[in-house]
Amino acid sequence: MTKHRRGIYLLPNLFTTGALFAGFYSIVAAINEQFESAAIAIFVAMVLDGMDGRIARMTNTASEFGMEYDSLSDMVSFGLAPALIMYQWALSDIGKLGWLASFVYTASAALRLARFNTQAASIDKRFFQGLPSPAAAAVLAGIIWFGSDFGLNDGSTIIVFCLPITILVGILMVSNIRYHSFKQVDLKGKVPFMAVFVIVAAFVLVAVEPPLVLCVITLLYAISGPVLTLFLLRKHRESRKINEEDAGNT
Repeated sequence: MTKHRRGIYLLPNLFTTGALFAGFYSIVAAINEQFESAAIAIFVAMVLDGMDGRIARMTNTASEFGMEYDSLSDMVSFGLAPALIMYQWALSDIGKLGWLASFVYTASAALRLARFNTQAASIDKRFFQGLPSPAAAAVLAGIIWFGSDFGLNDGSTIIVFCLPITILVGILMVSNIRYHSFKQVDLKGKVPFMAVFVIVAAFVLVAVEPPLVLCVITLLYAISGPVLTLFLLRKHRESRKINEEDAGNT
């Protein structure tokens, strides 16, 4: 009787390990006050994290081990690292309030990941419930990268912008606000010519001023969730009102 060898799929877990490495490196860079490198490492982790799941599905190498490993990698790269970088860059100057804000973000990321893991099989794949942790990390990383380039980490900026944004992003992660997941995008299917042109234009735009453009894009995505939720609620109320009127006329 032959024994089945236990093992793990190499390809998707290589990308997960790369994301974990980038997250860990960002913490080390922040400790050494290399905040621009730390922020860039978060974006690298975000790209790698987005690739591992798609590669696993495309190559039919998805596994329970890979899901758990990806979740732990996300906690380091998108839960712990951004909070520590933001604390080192700006929030350490305001004492206890600063590290408490960082903790709120980290705890929210952990709760967001735990909720996602328990509801992954039952939720609508077109939407995320709450701001995804990679996007939340990108918001903080974008602010840090942009602020490092333009020297925007003085006292007034911290109190007015960095502190509330850190807490607010944490709250958005554990909220029930819907965000587009873009998982319905078919990478293997054909797309119109203009779609390719838009992608090229997006790369050019990012290349012109990466800190500014990425900061704006991540903030717009964070804002898109509340806007989408308000739109869906309004649409639901209008449809319910129409149904009640139709029921009253019959």
